[in-house]
Amino acid sequence: MSAEYATFGLAPAMRAGGVLANGDYQIHRDFVDFVVDGRPLLFQLSDLDAVSPLASDVPPAIFTEQVRSLLLEADAPLPDGRYVIYGCPDCADLACGAVTAVIERDGEDFIWRDFAWQTDEHADLELNGYHGIGPFRFRGAAYREALDALLDGATTGPRRRVLLIGARVALLAKLAAALRTIGIGADIAHDAHGVPADELRGYGAVAFGRAITQEQRAAVRRSFEQAGVEVAYVEGLAPIVPLLVAQIEHALDRSPVQLRRLTRLVAADGEAGIEVTSPCRVRLTAYRLDRLYRTHTHEVFDGVLETGRHRIALDTKAVRGESFVVARTAGSVLVEAMAR
Repeated sequence: MSAEYATFGLAPAMRAGGVLANGDYQIHRDFVDFVVDGRPLLFQLSDLDAVSPLASDVPPAIFTEQVRSLLLEADAPLPDGRYVIYGCPDCADLACGAVTAVIERDGEDFIWRDFAWQTDEHADLELNGYHGIGPFRFRGAAYREALDALLDGATTGPRRRVLLIGARVALLAKLAAALRTIGIGADIAHDAHGVPADELRGYGAVAFGRAITQEQRAAVRRSFEQAGVEVAYVEGLAPIVPLLVAQIEHALDRSPVQLRRLTRLVAADGEAGIEVTSPCRVRLTAYRLDRLYRTHTHEVFDGVLETGRHRIALDTKAVRGESFVVARTAGSVLVEAMAR
């Protein structure tokens, strides 16, 4: 086994939720990802919609148990010393499939090896092994320090609640319902005046409707500043619920920019420009408002893109008039208005 060391770290990540073009919902999940040699381990696997066991929405006792397990302070949950590294974001059931690996000690070092895709108690390394990944040898002190920080509360949990401020109550109600369905809390208000600081601290983002004036927006910002609360502000592009959900999902993304898979989206001259940092499935959806403010939705692209920049032609019917483009991977979302 190689004596070379890999670096081990942790970083906030998310499984992006959303309202899909076919009407389905995708649940939002926040989790802590493993960063190996400066790159999310999840990106080194085949395009995979999965989360680590260190998810923010699991009960504290279970979260602690997962961390202790990775520190080998508890028995392996699967035969042959295997541990779940990534699992199903919706149910965490092994039957849905999971990435597992053997975790073991060698002196003070921790070693992750024999990665495999597993759907029952025993892994078939010959058939389902990730033969190009690992083994990874981590220095024990750095490994323990990173995981112990989670138990010490050094990694703060995400604020998955959004304050919606707008004039169209019916639209806000639909948006709030959609956000709650995918696991994001939402409240509707006219402003933030007089709201106690403790309540404001529960929000991770504020979304403004297009009818809200600059003076009203400034007043809301002052309320949060006076409470000492930093939030992301979303300027709603159009009264289209899936589009607004995508904007809010992007605003709630706490992962370091340099560790994101989808890093660029531009929409102009009848095409979309996209940049990805590792091979992944990308879905591209165009939304258009006609002269009667009716919404038209077009699935533009759904496929796996290799690392790098890509140009994708857009149907002229999909992006005429007031149009918007949403690019989505399993872990991130970008939104752009179509340049005219």
